[in-house]
Amino acid sequence: MSPTAAETPPILHLSAVVGSPLRDSDGERLGKVEDLIVRLGGTGYPPITGFLVSVAGRTSYLGGERVSEIASDGVVMRKAKLDLRHFERRPEEVLLKRDLLDRQLINVEGARLVRANEIELALVAGSWRVVGVDTGPRGGLRRLLPKGLGAHIATGEFLDWAGVEPFVGHVPTVRLRVPHPKLAKLHPAQIADLVEAASRHEGEEIIQAVGDDDRELEADVFEELDDQHQREFLEDRPDEQVAEILSRMAPDDAADVVGELDEDRREPVLALLPVSHRVKVRALLGYDPAEAGGLMSPDFILLQGATSAGDALDAVRASKIAPELLNTVFVSSREGQLGSVPVTGLLRAERGRRLDTMLKHETPCLRPNASFEEVARLMADYNLTSIPVADEQGRMMGVVTVDDVLEAMLPRGWRRRFGLLGED
Repeated sequence: MSPTAAETPPILHLSAVVGSPLRDSDGERLGKVEDLIVRLGGTGYPPITGFLVSVAGRTSYLGGERVSEIASDGVVMRKAKLDLRHFERRPEEVLLKRDLLDRQLINVEGARLVRANEIELALVAGSWRVVGVDTGPRGGLRRLLPKGLGAHIATGEFLDWAGVEPFVGHVPTVRLRVPHPKLAKLHPAQIADLVEAASRHEGEEIIQAVGDDDRELEADVFEELDDQHQREFLEDRPDEQVAEILSRMAPDDAADVVGELDEDRREPVLALLPVSHRVKVRALLGYDPAEAGGLMSPDFILLQGATSAGDALDAVRASKIAPELLNTVFVSSREGQLGSVPVTGLLRAERGRRLDTMLKHETPCLRPNASFEEVARLMADYNLTSIPVADEQGRMMGVVTVDDVLEAMLPRGWRRRFGLLGED
């Protein structure tokens, strides 16, 4: 729990402690503090568990329980006797200077990457802990100046540790452990932005953390990644893992990913998909991505005109189709013409009203070879959020949504959702 403003303890900068003297209980200088060790894990502020200290030219480990005072002018031992040991990293332990300072972190609350220019410590509930990071230029400036001058530079852009998560893939005993409640606050597109802004290894950390906790969210994130990052993160995975991710993706998005795989991997991966999913994906692979067939999703609700509004709503509720594809119910008339009724219209109608009495006009329909320009023009002319695709016999094959059109239309830079990401 974060302390309130009235309870906020005095902040001690990591840069003030690192390089400061190590003293015994009598005040005699024994050496110098090289680094601080904290244990990650849990939900609170990480506690300081020990120190790396340099004594007589030798770097050794000093347990946190043997320290009585931590201050900007030095670290004081409880006893005068010096009993130093070789440092062996325990599970979840990281070195603040070596492993975290000057490295990127995830600002989970802000859905962006930030850099730890300074690490802030405080005495909380009787123990010294990491309480936050300074991501502003003041933190970096403080470390460049002599200690006497740097100490007078106040904390700039402070982020509470509860809202950040460090990358720790370079630390052998630790893994990224963003709790699911934190990730659940972010849209898959925001997580994808973080992955694209991070380095290759950092991006892998994020995806692994997501996948370990929520396979569905992992698939949603893959759908939002650009083609380059999809290729990068799938090329080193075995076919079984690739197929598992694709099986959780919408068929049209899965087809796009399969199309990006090396040609010799496509059939083995397709063979591992569930039969119903494989049939849909394979069918979509036969269309040009720039035409209606390549843009469409094969998932839709098509009902007969005699169906009642109540039964149509029941069909919507029972459907496992992605929510963005459920805003419209398509209607087939006796003459073979296609119509559509928005779900909002179904909600306002009497349950017993027939769908064919709710059709105001015939819904425009596309052939699978219709160009992207034709798709966009028809949707704009008729003010549609979705448009059906049918074969030459008028049989409905799929639906193109406004999201599909926007994704194909917007430049890559715009699709990066400018403004959400920090500096690398």
